[in-house]
Amino acid sequence: MNLRKLFIDVFDPQPGETAVVMVDMPHGELRDNDAWEARRVMAWRWHAALAEFGKERGFEVSPFVSFEATGMNNGQLSANGTRSGVDVVLEDIGARTTLLLAMTEFSASAPLIGWTKRFPQLRAASMPRVAPEMESTALAADYAQVARSCERLRQRLARAQTAEIEFSTGDHLVLDFRFRIAEVDDGHLHRDAPAPRLINLPSGEAFIAPYEGERDVPSLTNGVLPLPYENEIVRLRVNRNRVEEVLGETAPSRKLRDFLFADSARRNIAELGLGCNPKARVWGNVLEDEKAGPHIALGRSEHIGGVTGPDAFNDPRHVWHEDFVYARESPIQIRKLTLVDAAGNREPLFENGSYIPELEIGI
Repeated sequence: MNLRKLFIDVFDPQPGETAVVMVDMPHGELRDNDAWEARRVMAWRWHAALAEFGKERGFEVSPFVSFEATGMNNGQLSANGTRSGVDVVLEDIGARTTLLLAMTEFSASAPLIGWTKRFPQLRAASMPRVAPEMESTALAADYAQVARSCERLRQRLARAQTAEIEFSTGDHLVLDFRFRIAEVDDGHLHRDAPAPRLINLPSGEAFIAPYEGERDVPSLTNGVLPLPYENEIVRLRVNRNRVEEVLGETAPSRKLRDFLFADSARRNIAELGLGCNPKARVWGNVLEDEKAGPHIALGRSEHIGGVTGPDAFNDPRHVWHEDFVYARESPIQIRKLTLVDAAGNREPLFENGSYIPELEIGI
């Protein structure tokens, strides 16, 4: 693909800026794999292309940075990393950088949003499990079109008080959006980007964190959430925005139950995302799959407008946020999604596995 065009469209780096590319590395029990190795090769290629563009534009590209993988999506990052064979403090990199690309195996989105809050000059693209194949699909989207689609969805989420969801499994779930603000990840990360100044790349979604009951008002989020988990469907009974029961006694059900109940913060319903990248395909890679349609996340939420952060977990090693995708061709789809405002007005958003035609988002 034309990386120069992508860098201009998405980042538009300016003279005097400092950019860096970061990767996480296998270690110990976190074994390397072909896709992870291919991603590091891709990251080196992007770093070289960014450096060439930097010579043209007049911005600096720092040497490649690597660090030990966390082993958990959206877990807290290692304190230290390596640059040109020399140990570095990772947060020092964030403090001295204006544009950061994290091409990692495990998502670093949540901790990087924390960096952007501490370092106001920094903006970051989190690219967990990005793959070279995406250069001809979701990364090659018309991001002006993606931004328009994201805004249409954001406006609808902003009007809603609740969402009523029917899954292809026949299960039903209500999500409570009171006291929350809908946001977008539209693939635009220019220097004047508003907070939180982080995107997933490839981009293309509107999203909102459900209300978690932190006020003196119970959350209305309740129902049954079916998850695709280890090639089976596992159902979670949800009440007041928390998973209160994992249904069933299959091996995947027991494994997921053990994982979720090891830490109560993992049982938080963290996000509804509405992917809207028309070139995104569904192939088992969450980074791209979630840009093709709706997804729901569990775990930490403070980085997207909720209140469950690392301090809510009883062990730092348990910190986690994971998206489960319900787009076309996913094991489970959303059959119908209706938004309901405070006056009780109902607005259909998703019907028969697709967004309503009026949205014109090409999915």
